[in-house]
Amino acid sequence: MPYTIRTFRHTIMLTGSELLAKVKELGDSSKSALVRECGYVSTKKDGTERLNFTAFYEALLEAKGLSLGNDGAGRGKGGRKLSYVATVQGNGNLLVGKAYTAMLDLEPGDEFEIKLGRKQIKLIPAGTAEEDDTAAAA
Repeated sequence: MPYTIRTFRHTIMLTGSELLAKVKELGDSSKSALVRECGYVSTKKDGTERLNFTAFYEALLEAKGLSLGNDGAGRGKGGRKLSYVATVQGNGNLLVGKAYTAMLDLEPGDEFEIKLGRKQIKLIPAGTAEEDDTAAAA
């Protein structure tokens, strides 16, 4: 009875136009088959294969012109792009995340004056010129 011996060979991970062409060629193949055929496979210590889905999808996005960027500007933890939107929580708190405070080099204990306007909230660092100007106008 014939049988197939399967070996894991070191393959080059496709990128750019080669990756896009291969994905198009494979068409309706399974996700695992796409990742495997495009070379995003490594071998574990026990000899089994590991499919590197994350690296594959990052390369695919890059090939389609969507740069994930490594500079970190405008990105929060985990590389997610910042939305610049805050939502009032169930307890009434309005949370400004660490990614935003880090961009402004804010430290624990920094104080802000809260200015309420029509449907807006302004946070003005305590002791700044803008705060002094508003106090003088009052």
